[in-house]
Amino acid sequence: MNKEISGFKHIQAAHCENGATTSLLRYHGLDFMTEPLAFGMGSGIFYIHIPILSINNGPAISYRSMPGWIFSRTCKSLGVKVVRKKFGNNEKAAHDFLDQKIQDGVPVGCQVGVFNLPYFPPEYRFHFNAHNLIVYGKQGNDYLVSDPVMETVTTLSEEDMIKVRFAKGPLAPKGHVYFPENVHKVDNETIKKGIIKGIKRSARDMLHVPGNIAGVDGIKYTSKQIRKWRDKLGSRKAGLYLGQIVRMQEEIGTGGGGFRFLFAAFLEQAYGYIPNEQLLAVSEDFTKAGDLWRESAVQMGRIYKGRINNEQKDFEVCADLLLQIADIEKQGFLKLKKMQF
Repeated sequence: MNKEISGFKHIQAAHCENGATTSLLRYHGLDFMTEPLAFGMGSGIFYIHIPILSINNGPAISYRSMPGWIFSRTCKSLGVKVVRKKFGNNEKAAHDFLDQKIQDGVPVGCQVGVFNLPYFPPEYRFHFNAHNLIVYGKQGNDYLVSDPVMETVTTLSEEDMIKVRFAKGPLAPKGHVYFPENVHKVDNETIKKGIIKGIKRSARDMLHVPGNIAGVDGIKYTSKQIRKWRDKLGSRKAGLYLGQIVRMQEEIGTGGGGFRFLFAAFLEQAYGYIPNEQLLAVSEDFTKAGDLWRESAVQMGRIYKGRINNEQKDFEVCADLLLQIADIEKQGFLKLKKMQF
């Protein structure tokens, strides 16, 4: 097969699902869509620390909502139908379906594992199965790929495509593909309603999820655990745990400080549809939170790499930074919750 879908444009993004959402919707004519709008309307901002789950022998922490929710929620807010399909272990059916969509001229989002992506640098090939890319054509046996986190387009062979679409482990993609269908023109009032819904849902998720491991309370939970790790696990393993937090925050794709900056950008763009000065003030709050997330990552990285003495006081600094973050985010979401739109 030799086919490149006409009119598709690659968009580089900070995060894969935001980027895939933006690219697919813009391809279908929704030119107003940006990565911050997709992230905010899809209520991508979140936090959870799952104590019963381990990833790469470290704590399981995510700074974003469940994979797939950003695309689905954003499309639903805009009245756009979403088509999703999984194939279990049927690699041939998955291959044939993807080829048919290309033949039909439909760019398709794919959930994949990053470990076997040949264009990723080796140090970024973790066992993480919730990465998103777009297939927009095929030349011979090579798929034309728009990976939102890459600067330019790339390709994957049929063999590599099967490997990444049927990666094993947690969140195994099982050939998962998705795309919007029957996309129509969207007016500003619909966009405004989608923005408000995204803000209110984000505030609810960060303030009122039951238990103490999610939302703002989840950040406090992680802070409490960090204070215990050195005595409980020993300095070496405790340092490795901090390294895992940094990896989840800055490398694997769960967002961390970057998602706080993205949420701040969303609130700025929301002001263009809803001219309420409070949106800009809260945007500044989340920029501060993002700065502190980055500062905490630097502190944790120094401990992990042995650049400081790895004493209990160093862990206390990390824990205190998380408490500052939790307070800023709590106050920010409380302001958004009370805001009159």
